[in-house]
Amino acid sequence: MLGSLKYAVEHLDSLKLIVVLGHSGCGALTAAVDLFLNPGNYLALAAKPSLRALLDRMLLVVQASANKLLATFGPELVRTACYRPALIEASIVTNAALAAYSIQQEIGTNAQSALQAVYGVYLLETRRVWTPSLGHADGTGLSPVPVDLAGFEELGDAMVKSSRITALLAAEPETD
Repeated sequence: MLGSLKYAVEHLDSLKLIVVLGHSGCGALTAAVDLFLNPGNYLALAAKPSLRALLDRMLLVVQASANKLLATFGPELVRTACYRPALIEASIVTNAALAAYSIQQEIGTNAQSALQAVYGVYLLETRRVWTPSLGHADGTGLSPVPVDLAGFEELGDAMVKSSRITALLAAEPETD
């Protein structure tokens, strides 16, 4: 897929920006989080290779997001009702950033092209784009792609300190 993206980009000289926009409550990442939390459900995907391939990639993002949440808030977090929604939203941010990073790596940058990839998360409930960053954990708008592992670590630090994630972690569990 990215190879065809590079071909398309090479033939669109006026293209200056590629936007990767995740959205709150993403169903695909919710499914990946649920699979992460209940690995036994993976067996049901045995006969669905296309779905399995999609979720396999997302499981890496979920694992990284879970590691950051647990390193910040402690391992007891997994026993709380607020862990799942916080993990979903953290995974959405991480996934958007990683997708934009992958695109930026594929298209590259050079003197002839100022083409850049950026990312953000569209919050359905507020209709705003959110991208946490150090110093602006509740930042709005699009963000440039992290350029290396340190950039992703900074993103993780900003994400877990954001009011969005901390509010999810402080939320009272819903009762039926």
